[in-house]
Amino acid sequence: MPRPPPAVFLLGPTASGKTAVSLALAARFPVEIVSVDSALVYRDMDIGTAKPDAATRAAFPHHLVDIVDPVEAYSAGRFREDALRIAGEIAARGRVPLFAGGTMLYERALMRGLAHLPPADAAVREEIDREARARGWPGMHAELARVDAASAARLDPNDSQRIQRALEVYRLAGASLTALIAGGERAASPFAALTLVLEPSDRAVLHRRIEGRFRAMLAAGLVEEVERLRARYALDAGLPSMRAVGYRQVWETLEGKESAATLEARGIAATRQLAKRQLTWLRAMREVERLDCLRPDLAEEVAGRVERYLGA
Repeated sequence: MPRPPPAVFLLGPTASGKTAVSLALAARFPVEIVSVDSALVYRDMDIGTAKPDAATRAAFPHHLVDIVDPVEAYSAGRFREDALRIAGEIAARGRVPLFAGGTMLYERALMRGLAHLPPADAAVREEIDREARARGWPGMHAELARVDAASAARLDPNDSQRIQRALEVYRLAGASLTALIAGGERAASPFAALTLVLEPSDRAVLHRRIEGRFRAMLAAGLVEEVERLRARYALDAGLPSMRAVGYRQVWETLEGKESAATLEARGIAATRQLAKRQLTWLRAMREVERLDCLRPDLAEEVAGRVERYLGA
């Protein structure tokens, strides 16, 4: 069998420095950046996603950025199709795809294939939402723990979107999301990949980065960005785009459901929870090379490993 084509993966939690490192790699090696981020796919969502600015993207094109409107859904399955197509185009140009991001479900779908999961069912989701209004999402999380302990263990008790989906899958399929995913991933790896994982040696430092970045987003006009989105698109709180960290907290503020005085604290807390979920996922990954994202020579160390890989 021929060896699969090369690819580099640069994965890590939010605020781990992936963007800066990926740009340094793109400046030095024959790679093209492919975003592995479920929020960067949306047009006009720039501030809250920390999207690279126009000048940066003109110098270093990013694939799978700004490809759908915020009213549209974008799935792991669609990502896999798009990423494989784009990787083929990059290879045809004699270059190597550099997959960079923090949506590990996308990476898993790309490298291991997808389980056949039941599609969303509006009636079941409404039933779960109705129960959640009565019991609270921590109560629904406890129910999930009884039927799918592995999914519950990696989810925050208030992560309504993911708890809802896991319970929905169980009620529709009669089997847990964990079992279906494990039984459905059989695709051969499409790449002979170098996978680099950025993790913090000191979680407190990552938290400080998260705090500073969210404050900078607010100062840059995140609230005004969401107001513009609401004026331009027929959005609602249930859309995946508006469930993204930061956007959800701003939406709740604009709807009067939460106080503007608590927006900063809520946004920072939600981003910390996102980072925690990402790190939990990353820790379970095998056959990866792990680097401390806080080391001062991070870009140089990553470049050295990529150079050895591409020269092999």
